[in-house]
Amino acid sequence: MTRILLFVLFIVAAALGLAWLADRPGTVTLQWLGYQIETSAFVATLVMFALVSLVILVLALLRYVWTRPAAVAAYMHERRQQQGLEALSRGLLAIGVGDRAQAQRYAGIAARYLPREPLTALLRAQAAQLKGDPASARRAFEAMLDRPETQLLGVRGLFLEAKRGNDEDAARALAEQAVRQDPKLAWGVNALFDIQARAGDWNGALNTLAIARQNGHVDTGTANRRRAVLLTAEARETETFDPDKALTLANEALRLSPSLVPAAELAGGLFASKGEARAASRQIVRTWKLSPHPDLAVAYAFAKPGLSPKDRLKRVEYLAGLTPDDVEGPIAVAQAAIDAKEWQQARDVLAPYVEGRPSARICTLMARIEGGSGDKGREREWLARAVRAPRDRAWIADGYVSDRWLPVSPVTGVVDAFAWKAPVDAIGRGDDTLMIAEDTEPPRDASAMVSLAPAEPADVVDVTPIASETSEGGQKSPEPRDGEAVEVSAGVKAGRAETSPAATPGPKVNVVGTERTEEKPASPDFMPIRPPDDPGVAQPDPDESPTSLERLRAAQIR
Repeated sequence: MTRILLFVLFIVAAALGLAWLADRPGTVTLQWLGYQIETSAFVATLVMFALVSLVILVLALLRYVWTRPAAVAAYMHERRQQQGLEALSRGLLAIGVGDRAQAQRYAGIAARYLPREPLTALLRAQAAQLKGDPASARRAFEAMLDRPETQLLGVRGLFLEAKRGNDEDAARALAEQAVRQDPKLAWGVNALFDIQARAGDWNGALNTLAIARQNGHVDTGTANRRRAVLLTAEARETETFDPDKALTLANEALRLSPSLVPAAELAGGLFASKGEARAASRQIVRTWKLSPHPDLAVAYAFAKPGLSPKDRLKRVEYLAGLTPDDVEGPIAVAQAAIDAKEWQQARDVLAPYVEGRPSARICTLMARIEGGSGDKGREREWLARAVRAPRDRAWIADGYVSDRWLPVSPVTGVVDAFAWKAPVDAIGRGDDTLMIAEDTEPPRDASAMVSLAPAEPADVVDVTPIASETSEGGQKSPEPRDGEAVEVSAGVKAGRAETSPAATPGPKVNVVGTERTEEKPASPDFMPIRPPDDPGVAQPDPDESPTSLERLRAAQIR
């Protein structure tokens, strides 16, 4: 709109000027080279205007002809650049979708049109990686090292290639180079930290961790925890030849992370070895309140050397009283009570935890208690339950279960990956098939046996002694009373039976679910399932649910 207005004003001004000039006639005389030209002022003005326009037009034409080669070159350059950028775009898209052929094609076009573009080198390297040509990828990344703007990109690419080739030395050197050039790059600092921690270079890892914290790559809490873990790992290595330094490192680790169990255990042991039982107990108690652990209970029990098992039991009872809601306390007390041969106290401590699905550790402790009390039947029962009981807590990192704490995960190399928790697997499922069959009255011989698995009706063997047959002494073999049946597992098949020692040499074998009955003399080499001195297992609270009774009736041999 403004341009139209200005154009109209210009036309109006020119018309007014020409009208003003036409109203004032005059004569213009020009004498040049013997010629004399006379005209009016109006015509002379028009001629001058035409001459000036012609000169401008000629100069513009000459300038256009003069600048054509440069304009053509600029046009060609712009066109090549446009084609190169389009090739880069299409090549990166081909890399994204995994099209190796298109990626190679567009990488070649980009290299032809944009040879100095950093993205071209990146596209060529990624196309080589997608093709599975590590040598070409390394050459492409090495070419980036010659230019300042692509140097770090080349370092990162070579680092990734070294990691893929499991070249730890080259990867570490490249990570160190990246940290020296730009410590603000998180990938370089984190990669160097992981490599140093995995290699056991605790001092180097501590220095790299300080760089990461200074540049904001990790928060303060995570940095303190990682530093505590690294200090603990270093203390464990120096414990043998420099216990004073190990104690200093462990105390520093506990200052940064009071809940770190390995540091507290190590510090307590070192204090105890120096005769400072009070300092050892103080460190262990402080960590126990935050993270109860069986290793801490053992360290606390032996913090004072020379104590009797009963004195150690009293110390563990005090420690367990600090965390009444955690199961580690009662387990530690039960362990100490077993060492002191206080069987009843150990049984009472574990009584609230044996109902339902006790863990394997509790089942094992109960087996030790029953074995120490002289009840071998109960001992075997608890050992059988321990086999299929839920697993106890252990040091776990990335699915790897370890019986001892490690500072670095052996799977991924992550620092502080181990956690004290219970593993989840098929072994931890409940065992409803573990049942104890028993009578209301104690058995009078060793013929009462335990069925450890439900039997299928078609595979149950019925063994009934014949009262008419006599033993070698001329007396009739006694018939078992109700409940004195011999039970066999579901693995027993037709035609095969196991008898009790009280049975007569010639039992009649009835195979339930089959159409044949045969008589088979007892083998003289028969070995009973249980020794004759085993009175069997007496279960105070038998499971009388319909399902359990059906299983017992199906598995029991009448």
